[in-house]
Amino acid sequence: MPPRPRRNRPARQGELNEAARLADRLQAAGYTKRDIARIINRDPSLVSQFYTKNKGAAFVNALRDVLTAVETGGITDLPELTTIAARHITRRTTSSGARARVRTKAVLITPTGPGTGRVGAQAIASGSARLRPLIAEAARQSLRLAFTVRLAKTGYLYPSGSRTDSPGIRRDVIQRADHSEERSYGSAQTGGHDATDFARRVDAVGGDVTAAVHQWLVETGRIRPDAHITHLEVRTWRPR
Repeated sequence: MPPRPRRNRPARQGELNEAARLADRLQAAGYTKRDIARIINRDPSLVSQFYTKNKGAAFVNALRDVLTAVETGGITDLPELTTIAARHITRRTTSSGARARVRTKAVLITPTGPGTGRVGAQAIASGSARLRPLIAEAARQSLRLAFTVRLAKTGYLYPSGSRTDSPGIRRDVIQRADHSEERSYGSAQTGGHDATDFARRVDAVGGDVTAAVHQWLVETGRIRPDAHITHLEVRTWRPR
């Protein structure tokens, strides 16, 4: 009996759909699949599905405009390309015509200022994009923020509880069974971080919240440059 054909096998080059062909041209221009995912504000796995599952038709117009901006306009900045793509990206609708719900964790800020957003490994891999609106809104409202990171114990430069590191007290350090630790940086008691300044950091790395946090931790001498963040939480509040 001949083997059954594999489902969802990758298409050959001649069979690529338009979204995949446009993605190929963007990659030839120096952008990664992760970059393309950020530009269309989606998970990188969707870009891979342009090739494996024939998806991406809804993003063709956006990708065309982005490619034109890159090849003709000389635009290379990811936030600017994201703005160009957003003109053509709308949320899908249900059979009744209503806007479909997006299965993501809410990162709303209450009228009094408090807001929280937390992401895990999958979102970390795509730059923790769902936290960016929280930080942007906190900056708009001139709020303060703090964040908690989780990574392997060996990634930290100081032992837990060290007063050289923040917070400097053991009760704000959570040790996990997988030899990782959660550590908090900033609080209402210590004043936290300026959300406006942190939003600038995020913009400077193309909207990658994970990279912005990692960069701050390395610059301030708290973690090793090769440390990998596995979980991230951002909290905001209004200063008194």
